[in-house]
Amino acid sequence: MAEFKTLDDLGDLTGKRVLLRADLNVPMKDGRVTDDTRIRAAAPTVADLLAKGAQVVLMSHFGRPKGKVVPEMSLSPLTAPLEAAFGAPVTFAADADGLAGMDRLALLENLRFHPGEEANDPAFAATLAELGEIYVNDAFSAAHRAHASTEGIAHLMPAAAGRSMQAELSALASALGDPVRPVAAVVGGAKVSSKLDVLTNLVTRVDHLIIGGGMANTFLAAQGIDVGKSLCEHDLAQTAREILDRAEASGCRIYLPSDVVVAKEFAANPETRTCRPDEVAADEMILDLGQGSAGEVCAIFSEAKTLIWNGPLGAFETPPFEAATMAAAQAAARLTRDGALLSVAGGGDTVAALNMAGVKDDFTHVSTAGGAFLEWMEGKALPGVEVLKSAAALG
Repeated sequence: MAEFKTLDDLGDLTGKRVLLRADLNVPMKDGRVTDDTRIRAAAPTVADLLAKGAQVVLMSHFGRPKGKVVPEMSLSPLTAPLEAAFGAPVTFAADADGLAGMDRLALLENLRFHPGEEANDPAFAATLAELGEIYVNDAFSAAHRAHASTEGIAHLMPAAAGRSMQAELSALASALGDPVRPVAAVVGGAKVSSKLDVLTNLVTRVDHLIIGGGMANTFLAAQGIDVGKSLCEHDLAQTAREILDRAEASGCRIYLPSDVVVAKEFAANPETRTCRPDEVAADEMILDLGQGSAGEVCAIFSEAKTLIWNGPLGAFETPPFEAATMAAAQAAARLTRDGALLSVAGGGDTVAALNMAGVKDDFTHVSTAGGAFLEWMEGKALPGVEVLKSAAALG
């Protein structure tokens, strides 16, 4: 039996009402959606369910109302964007009674208006379950939360993964579950402290680990290198050395910059120079990898069969410190297009960098899940995923 059920296991749904947990927590300004990526991500699942004859009740959270009704956080402004994306009328339901007049599609009010949602209250989960006959979770980005609509409800009714969730889980399984080796991982960003669990898990799971961004400075400093004014968590030097030791014991090779781009100020287009890490002056800061290091990263990609990427290699949002990240992204995209590399990337900064490089659509899979993607990289079980596996095991 498959680890989790999908829409393909549900058969004909004529006359059935399906509760679809999506992530419609989209950016809004002045009551209008400014980025409909998450809405469009739900469209394939909605289309499949409608084609199977189902009535679909969309459920989502929005913002952090903390269990209270906050009018500014109502999901009602999403009705028109949902209709545009799904090509069908959407009934907005402030409560269960509002579903009575629905045709094929309905949108339930913000789940977090209820304190039972984030508390994963069994009574609230039961109340939700009474609204339909089948549950589908298509919100991987909320799967790391054990909430009533992501975990509790799946114990109470037949449950399956939607198309977006299915694609996400399949890609992640290919990247770390049973990957084609060698496996390379890029972990970048500002601070080691935010990704300690990621690093600790990956050194036992991958063959090559490339550390970039401000995080690399902490590892360089832990080896006795003076990194000048660079962003660096000096108090984590011992932790960095322990990760290096753990990697060596696991047969994982860690790559740190061999040359770096430095400047005396962090601003757009300052005067820069490239040097070895041990040549950084006291009044300089490391802001990107040098061309030599970027070339080494691309060479590692060429040797790998699987790539996992989270975090930029430099301060890519400020020119000219995007160079290494752009070069690496384009190299990974080219290898993926050629069929030589399975590439999975995730995290807000990573997605922004891939978009900047114009290669987001060339990667095998790009997750916009944020916290859930990070917890997966940490090796943690995600409640919203585990309950789908349990439901599948029950038949």
